[in-house]
Amino acid sequence: MRALAIAATGMSAQERNIEVIANNVANINTTGFKRSRAEFTDLIYQNERLQGVSSRGRDATVPEGAQIGLGVRTAAIRSVNVQGSLAATGNQLDLAVNGRGYFQVQTANGDTVYTRAGAFNVNAQGQIVTTDGLLVTPTIVVPSTATAVQVSQSGLVTATVAGQTAPQQLGQLTIANFVNEAGLLALGGNLFQQTQASGQPNVGVPGEQAYGTIQQGYLESSNVDPVSEITNLISARPLMGVAGAGSLAKVVNAALASKHRFNEMRDFFAGVGEDFAAGVWQDAPRARPEFRVKPKRAEKPTAEELSSC
Repeated sequence: MRALAIAATGMSAQERNIEVIANNVANINTTGFKRSRAEFTDLIYQNERLQGVSSRGRDATVPEGAQIGLGVRTAAIRSVNVQGSLAATGNQLDLAVNGRGYFQVQTANGDTVYTRAGAFNVNAQGQIVTTDGLLVTPTIVVPSTATAVQVSQSGLVTATVAGQTAPQQLGQLTIANFVNEAGLLALGGNLFQQTQASGQPNVGVPGEQAYGTIQQGYLESSNVDPVSEITNLISARPLMGVAGAGSLAKVVNAALASKHRFNEMRDFFAGVGEDFAAGVWQDAPRARPEFRVKPKRAEKPTAEELSSC
């Protein structure tokens, strides 16, 4: 039945919505994580009666039509790229972008990917790397004799080296912007990859126009609001229901019950026809389904009918 198919699309959409909310809650402590939001759109409509067409008369038109919607589908799972709060860590290689921009990271196969998670460290060669050991680009090497590393808001990296009075300049960090940040492809591990939807990266110096600044000793927290997400989860659960008690589950159960009753009536009347054709109806009448309409009670006999007896 059509009602089953329509209700099934709604249950599938709400399941996807709950999955998105659950992923947001799971990443509430993930550095630089951006919450997602499921967005839905209705499916096509079946026209039972068109509005605006002629109705019986030449000058009369139908003012309102009759359209039956065929359900819903997931249109997008949008990443909400709102700045997360900055949490102080005191680590000199923890960096946060305050504003727009992504750190550039080089993968093992030489591709450039992007991240907002600035929990960096140094490898055995002194190169600044991510927690997974991927190189941060442009490549910056910290001398083994460095006693402290400073990163300015504009991304200039310097180090205090033992035996030298003046700080030693190590390099310049740059960050990348995208026209459509929501079009980036999430790879996991706090990494994103450019796509045709995101457009080409625009690389610039932190602090310049349209670029955020670098905050040393801070990490960007997830922008997930736990109260909002739990509220959304509570709002979504009644639609799905527990043990078939939700609104969509009730629609499915009603449609299944209606289909079951229809099948019983169809089988009953088909069997009646077969019995009449075989001539066995009078001897063994077929059991009627329980939902049949009860026959009217016989009316009381009149006085004339009683006297004739």
